[in-house]
Amino acid sequence: MSEENQQFAIQKIYLKDVSFESPNSPQSFTSDKQPQINVQINSSNQGVAEDTYEVVLEITVTAKHDDKTAFLAEVKQAGIFTISGFPQESLGGMIGAFCPETLFPYAREAVSELVSKGGFPQLLLAPVNFNALYTQQMQQQAAEQTKEETAH
Repeated sequence: MSEENQQFAIQKIYLKDVSFESPNSPQSFTSDKQPQINVQINSSNQGVAEDTYEVVLEITVTAKHDDKTAFLAEVKQAGIFTISGFPQESLGGMIGAFCPETLFPYAREAVSELVSKGGFPQLLLAPVNFNALYTQQMQQQAAEQTKEETAH
């Protein structure tokens, strides 16, 4: 297959799900200590039509003062992508790394807005290396498969 037939197109980018909780307000605002921030990032995908995929980047941010939650922000940023003409071995990387990387700035902005609107100082998430995350995920899956095969 030649590179001329390769197509990558963004059909739509949208918020699929958003949640913000501040269970201990207004007490959360009186603490002068910096909260501990925990960020979890996951992505998932599903085929929508031939060569068309929905990719969802899920970011969960939890901020705690000691053992009390200051806020919890969850964003599911989604996109519909048309990807065709790529070799099968690079399709996984496109869907697992390149698409989430495309969605990240939108998700980052949504998280920042939610946190600010919740009355907390602006939170800008650090850039994420989605290629490294994807590679790590593939290595873990390969290691688990090897473990399962040797167990049988």
